[in-house]
Amino acid sequence: MQLLPNSKTLLLKQLLLWAVILTLAACSNTKYLRKDQSLYTSAKVDVNGEILNSEKQDLRSSLSSKSLMTQQPNKKLLNSRIKVWLYNQKYNEKKSNWFWNLVLAKRNLEEPVVYDSTQSKESVERMTSYLHNQGFFYASVNYEEKTSRHKTSVTYSVNTGKNFVIDKITYNVPDSAILHIVKANEGLSLIKKGIVFKSATLGSERERLTRLIKDAGYYKFNRDAIEFSVDTLNKALFRNTLNPFEGFVNIFNENKRRDKLTMDVEVRIKNPEDSADTWEKYHIGKIYAYPDFSLNGNPNDSTLKQDERKYITIRAHQEMLKPKILSRSILLRPGETYSIQQYTNTVNKLYDIGVWQFVTLQYKEPKDSLNTLDAYVFLTPRRKQELGLSFELSNSSDYTLGSGVTLNYRHINLNKTATQLGMALSTGIELVRPQESGWVLQSKQFGGEVSLTWPRFALPFNFKQSNRSNVKTRLTLGANYLSRIEKFDVTSLNLSYGYDWNETIYKRWIVRPFTLNYVGVSLDPTFRDSVVNTNPYLKRSFEPALIGGESVSFIFSNQDLLHQRHYSYFRVNVEESGLWLSGINSLMNRISGKKTNLETLTSVNISNFVKIEADYRHFWKLGLHSGLATRAYAGVGIPYSYSQVLPYVRQFTSGGPNSIRAWRLRTLGPGSYKDSSATAQAFPDQTGDMKLEGNIEYRFDLLRMFGGTVNLKGATFLDMGNIWMIRKDSTRPGSEFRFDQLYHDLAMGTGAGLRLDFSFFLIRLDWGIPLKVPYFTGNKNGWYVSEWDLKDSRWRRENIIWNIAIGYPF
Repeated sequence: MQLLPNSKTLLLKQLLLWAVILTLAACSNTKYLRKDQSLYTSAKVDVNGEILNSEKQDLRSSLSSKSLMTQQPNKKLLNSRIKVWLYNQKYNEKKSNWFWNLVLAKRNLEEPVVYDSTQSKESVERMTSYLHNQGFFYASVNYEEKTSRHKTSVTYSVNTGKNFVIDKITYNVPDSAILHIVKANEGLSLIKKGIVFKSATLGSERERLTRLIKDAGYYKFNRDAIEFSVDTLNKALFRNTLNPFEGFVNIFNENKRRDKLTMDVEVRIKNPEDSADTWEKYHIGKIYAYPDFSLNGNPNDSTLKQDERKYITIRAHQEMLKPKILSRSILLRPGETYSIQQYTNTVNKLYDIGVWQFVTLQYKEPKDSLNTLDAYVFLTPRRKQELGLSFELSNSSDYTLGSGVTLNYRHINLNKTATQLGMALSTGIELVRPQESGWVLQSKQFGGEVSLTWPRFALPFNFKQSNRSNVKTRLTLGANYLSRIEKFDVTSLNLSYGYDWNETIYKRWIVRPFTLNYVGVSLDPTFRDSVVNTNPYLKRSFEPALIGGESVSFIFSNQDLLHQRHYSYFRVNVEESGLWLSGINSLMNRISGKKTNLETLTSVNISNFVKIEADYRHFWKLGLHSGLATRAYAGVGIPYSYSQVLPYVRQFTSGGPNSIRAWRLRTLGPGSYKDSSATAQAFPDQTGDMKLEGNIEYRFDLLRMFGGTVNLKGATFLDMGNIWMIRKDSTRPGSEFRFDQLYHDLAMGTGAGLRLDFSFFLIRLDWGIPLKVPYFTGNKNGWYVSEWDLKDSRWRRENIIWNIAIGYPF
């Protein structure tokens, strides 16, 4: 696309204006400095030493932080310190009119940083101390400053030398009971032979030991009782974990000539400093529960009614939860050993029930009993019932205006058993507005759902569960009706029953031993004859289905404070349909003498299939404002018995905002097949029995807006994958999966995106463009870059795909 002469002139003027502004900004930043002052323009850290390049990069990033490099240069924008220039315009040039008052807002200004050599010296000391704490006892840090035309840049030269490796770990613990606890858990120690020494590791080990010992019942154990000594000097060098080596670096000089510098670590746990000879173990005494305690309540209120139970004493004005359920939810028991873990489990369990807004657990020592702790559980209730109404307006490529209304009701404590009752009713319409007429109704929808949730395993027999499991049993019944005017009506009914629970803090299970889904379809005769019957894929998609079976999902996620740099998410789901339905069908067949069965009564065939999905994601934090997200997905569905294909609602699709973003939803695949018919343009409907997908996305912050309440973020991404058929489909050549054609069939797309992050939700806009097209014949492997024609508006319209969605794609 060529620019018109006027457009070229306007563009040149804009570029010239920017060049003038940036030149002025670059030249005048030092104008108002004194003769003995210079502007601090840049700082660089060069790291040398016998360490890996990745470690050098990490050290370079750490040493450049504000906590170590005490003086930071002014930030640049488009290779210019525009904020410093604006600062000078306001405070030195005294610019003031409506334009300058608008531009010279406080957030756009930055005071020039005048170089201070004393701060460079302070930075050297801090960097040296930090390197010592990382085990680089022979590290040296120097700096060199270069000044020209009142501008100073600083280069910090760091030589790490070799760092120490831990050789032997010993324990000096006079209390035999605590020594036994420590040795029994030695396998979980963070201090191990052969690892590189870092003072932060000792700090983390101190916290681990403190929690371990307190969890064993030693309520008053103090972390200051734990000290560390190194080598054979038998001196507690690490009492101050922030800078434990100040003044002691020279004690390691005898190791300088060794190829591998090693140190021995002694873990010392002292007895209490008061009159007691040993640390005392505490046990739980009485347990008091306040199930309707207000935020400003008084635990000694004389109007509280007291109810003595087997394990707990309930003090309340009114009964919030049946005593048996409340007692079962409080995991503490009189006489058991005090435990931090049991404290955490109890608080989490009470929160998980969903009845209380605030949960507080406090321990107090009674005056009449030694080494005993009475537990006080203060519970502030939530509202029992909640009612909500939500409205939605939207538009899409196939309708002009869509609107919906949803009414939600929830009772969080049905019959005082912590059972939750949820109900939802929804309705919506879609309108189109042809040019030749007014608004026309295109579709309407009605739906409803009722659910019951119990905070336990609802089973006919007793089942012992972990204290951390937080079990939920869910029963859900739903119905939905969708009508596309003059096309089709779809009625669906669904019923499910199952359990959710956490095996550990990282592992979760979702088991649905019973699921049933019925889909009934009624087609408009004209639409059926002119559209559906002419396309076998659409015909299959509108067939009624009876899906009944069971499913199991396992989820692993370790996103927590212990995995801030990188973490993983893994989900595997296995679903089976038709096994127990076929059993009922055979039983009815036998009872009726083969006259009737489940399929003849419902006029719907039973779907028999097994579907397996696996989704793995890994996230890296690359700095304060950027990160890398990756995903690998694989899924396959296999029909069995009399079923030849998967039901439409269980087949895989590709393309769209949460998949391969360079293709529209349901338009990619299967395999190298492409449907170019007019029907496919109106109803994109490509599905398959198998799916492989991989995604890489680099995410970064751009700027904060509206006083920091909204964060504008950016992303670049690479998507690849496709769907396939398990069996050969003669009507769709190239759709079946063949291993020798895998590379050829993989679609690849790239692009960029913007995200508006409102903290509580995120709006995402992505632009995708194809890199490799499975059905492209211009290259034997399908590479499509040579076909890019970004100047052609028609090509851009057909090949650059816009995706708008809520939330991240993964």
